Amino acid sequence: MDLLQTTAAIGSGVIVGFTLGLVGGGGSILAVPLLLYVVGMPDPHEAIGTSALAVAVNAFANLVPHARAHHVRWRPALMFAAAGLVGAFVGSSIGKLVDGHKLLILFALLMLVIAVLMLRGRKADAGVAGAVQHVDPWRLGATGLGVGTLAGFYGIGGGFLVVPGLILATGMPTIAAIGSSLVAVGVFGMTTAVNYAVSGLVEWPIALLFIVGGIAGGWIGARLAKRLSAQRQTLTRVLGCMLVVVSAYMLYRSLT
Repeated sequence: MDLLQTTAAIGSGVIVGFTLGLVGGGGSILAVPLLLYVVGMPDPHEAIGTSALAVAVNAFANLVPHARAHHVRWRPALMFAAAGLVGAFVGSSIGKLVDGHKLLILFALLMLVIAVLMLRGRKADAGVAGAVQHVDPWRLGATGLGVGTLAGFYGIGGGFLVVPGLILATGMPTIAAIGSSLVAVGVFGMTTAVNYAVSGLVEWPIALLFIVGGIAGGWIGARLAKRLSAQRQTLTRVLGCMLVVVSAYMLYRSLT
C-alpha cells in the first residue's frame, strides 16, 4: 500500500466519521463508495467487508459517551442486537454469494432510499431518555432480525433502520433509540465483518487506517455538531443530496 492509498484511506475514514458525528445516522453508507472509488479497492465484496469492520469499531467507540450520558437502554438494545445478529449472519452470507456488480447496483438503490428519507426529514422528539415501557420481546426480536438481515446483506451498520425499529418496537424516545442503536450497529457490523473475514474479504491494513480516520473525524464532527445543532435538519438534507449524487455515480459505474 503506497502513500497515496494510505492517505486516501485515512481521509475517507475522516469523512465518514465526521459525517456521523455531525448529523448522526446515514453517514456510514458512504464508506463503501469511498473505499471503491477513492481508496481504490477493486473488489466490491472486500470493500463491504472492510467497511463493516470500520463501522462496527466506530459504533462501539461512539457507544461510550452515549452510555455515560445514560442514553442506552441495555435490555431492549441487547435483545434487538441478539436477534439481529442471526439476521446479519444470514444476510452477509447471502451477500457474499451475489455478484459484486449486482450487489453495487442494489447498494446504490439503497442509498437512494436513505437519501429520500433524509430529504423528507423526521419529526423532532422532545421526549427524554426515560424508562422503556411495554416492550414486546417478539416484536422487538422480529424487527431486529429483519434489520440485521438487511444490514448484513449490504455490509452497513444500519443505524438509519435500527433507530426507527427500536422506537417502533419499544416506544423509547429518539435520543435513547440513537444511543441504544449503537449496540446493534456494532454487533451487526462485527458479525458481517467476521463472516467476510473468514472468506478473506477484509483488507486489514486499510480497515485500520479507515478506523483511525473515522475516530478522528467523529470527534471533530461531534464537537462541531454542538455549534450547529440548530442547522441539524439542513445538514441532514445536505447529506441526503450527497447520497443522491454518490448513488447516481455508483449506478453509472456499475451499468456502463
